[in-house]
Amino acid sequence: MSLGGVVDDVTTALRDAATVDDACRRAVDAVGRHTGAMIAALLHVHDHLRCVAAAGAWSVFSSVPTDAGVVGRVYRTGQTVTLSDATQDGDYVSLAAVASTEICAPLLGGDGRPIGALNLEWTKPAQPEPGSGGGDHGLGNTGRAQPEPGSGGGEHGLGSTALDLQGWRAAVVEIARRLSQRIVELGGPPAEAAGEQLLRHALLMTSAGDEQELLRRSLTAARAVSGLATPLLVLTNQLGTRACLDPAAPTELGGRLAALAPVVLARIALRARRHGASYTLGDPSELDTQGFEALTAVGVRSMITVPVGPAGEPDSGVLFVVDDAVSRPTAATVNLLELLAAQAWTSLDRLRTLWRLRERAICDPLTGLRHVGPFDERLAAAEPGRTALLAIDVDRFKHINDTYGHQAGDRALVDLAATLQNALRAQDELYRIGGDEFAAVVEVQRLEEATGVAQRLLAAARRIGYPISVGVALQVKGETPKQALRRADIALYEVKQTGRDGVRVAAARPAADVA
Repeated sequence: MSLGGVVDDVTTALRDAATVDDACRRAVDAVGRHTGAMIAALLHVHDHLRCVAAAGAWSVFSSVPTDAGVVGRVYRTGQTVTLSDATQDGDYVSLAAVASTEICAPLLGGDGRPIGALNLEWTKPAQPEPGSGGGDHGLGNTGRAQPEPGSGGGEHGLGSTALDLQGWRAAVVEIARRLSQRIVELGGPPAEAAGEQLLRHALLMTSAGDEQELLRRSLTAARAVSGLATPLLVLTNQLGTRACLDPAAPTELGGRLAALAPVVLARIALRARRHGASYTLGDPSELDTQGFEALTAVGVRSMITVPVGPAGEPDSGVLFVVDDAVSRPTAATVNLLELLAAQAWTSLDRLRTLWRLRERAICDPLTGLRHVGPFDERLAAAEPGRTALLAIDVDRFKHINDTYGHQAGDRALVDLAATLQNALRAQDELYRIGGDEFAAVVEVQRLEEATGVAQRLLAAARRIGYPISVGVALQVKGETPKQALRRADIALYEVKQTGRDGVRVAAARPAADVA
């Protein structure tokens, strides 16, 4: 059959297509009956090109990013690409059999903009016949390929085993045009499937940087997957029950739900957790809504509820997705939301694990204070004339250890760390930088302010029976934070030498004297 016959076969197949996906499958199958090429029809869905139909290969890409591969280039530019040596093209991506020849034509929407691509790849090289003329004119004015004298079939209808690159290019362009026309007639590319939405949002949830971002992305995903307008997370921990809405897409119904008394939300959430996921079947004015009167009273007409996390775990709860319009969710949609809730909980657990590991890496495991690593980072941000450093040491700590044992010494450090932390102002920072050595970084307007902070620490330590010595230094212009800390240490040891349990301000010395 001539290449024009291939185009006619595709045209005939497209007439009976009932959906866009069906049209793509019929077109690919029709082309596949005439060539051993690897064929794929891809349509744009959200942020990628989805493979809607394929033939001629054992394995194909399910989707391709719009900025990757030859098909991505064709989609972006709207221009047909013909490659006689595909492997030499920088955009060529091989999945299985390496193609030698590739033709990719854009699929266009009703406005002339690309909506996808039709791609054919052959493992055999292209060897145009001498005098074939080239160009995209091989179909002539009739839309049929014009065979060379002596044609008699074969891959290209030219009576030889060579691939007629120009003829096939013209055929692919015409097939893409006719497939595009049929896709437009059937309503354009299909919307992203609920399963695809779930996968895309699950990946976004996995990459969330903190809990607030994760909750926000989870709510956005629930809205997209369910088709209902208002997602709401009701979470419970030791502090009580709280309602979380998506701040990026507020609704009046969501505001009314969030305003319900926590005890009401907790009662409804408990019911959902006890019996698992549930969904509504129709208009609440015509069906029994016993137990949900508080929800229907504020305007809920459709609802899906899905438990989130194991019972009893902090911040476990229930995902509500509701709407003020009557609709009937499907069991399949509920299943997808259950998967989404599981992914949200897994991502939350991952974030908390990372947070615990990070805290262990930067905090002293005994007192919970940050240690020398974060202290050095904080010193690097010190501002001369504004940052004061307080060197703190526990008086006679060795005596505590030697007399009462190391467990008693550990308890003393824990108690003292908590006491000193509570005595500081909200903006001040306390670190444990050695065995019984602490340091505080305080931002002040003048030196006297730092001295006042040191006196509060001294008084707090006395109240619990663990006296301390404190040296105070205000970083001066031309002085490094380390030099200021060294001056504070010198002042600390001067307190030790004169009786302990006191505060001393470091002498102001040139930086060269304290290096």
